[in-house]
Amino acid sequence: MIDHGDILYLQEHLPFLVKLDLDDKRRVLDAVLKSAYQQGETIHSRRDTECNGLVIVKSGQLRAYFETEDGKEITLYRLLDNDICILSASCVLKNITFTVILEAEKDSLLFLIPAVFWGNLTVRDIYAKQFAMELVAERFSEVMWVMEQIVSKNMRQRIAVFLLEQSVLETSDTLTMTHETIAKNLGTAREVISRILKYLENDGIIQLSRGQIHIVDLPKLKEIGR
Repeated sequence: MIDHGDILYLQEHLPFLVKLDLDDKRRVLDAVLKSAYQQGETIHSRRDTECNGLVIVKSGQLRAYFETEDGKEITLYRLLDNDICILSASCVLKNITFTVILEAEKDSLLFLIPAVFWGNLTVRDIYAKQFAMELVAERFSEVMWVMEQIVSKNMRQRIAVFLLEQSVLETSDTLTMTHETIAKNLGTAREVISRILKYLENDGIIQLSRGQIHIVDLPKLKEIGR
């Protein structure tokens, strides 16, 4: 159940709401679900029979990824405070044939507009439809960037880019994560990650300890990631 503060938040972050008539606006707000997810929980998976609609991250951090046929995971993008996702609503997006999986990387508080309701709204209302298309374009640009990284960069470069991104996300040069976590994000084997991280450590670029990676030489790491 959403309260008055939630309504004000949604009006601020869903600009099409102010353009709806009062009845449609009330229907949207009545349809909104508010849910909390703990770190590690899956919000949507490829095994779910029902897809998500619109997902608004009020607080927290989500990882959006897809699984390859051989079970490997490739991270597509992350959703932070106030970010909105629609690619997980594949059932209301024509020609989307892959499933985007969402998991909570940190404890998160979300608003969700169910897929059936959202699909009907975008058919009836041009402003909601335009908002949806802008979201799709924004997220697809991030997906295409990831695909470009996979095609054009070797694994050493991709690991460097990943570590740099995590450093920005965590606002720290010390990253608490396992080699397995990096492997899951980049869609490769843990052994590959461990070998390349050891090379980077031998070159004095990072320092490894149990469950942590400390970036020692940020300029060199950036140079590798180019």
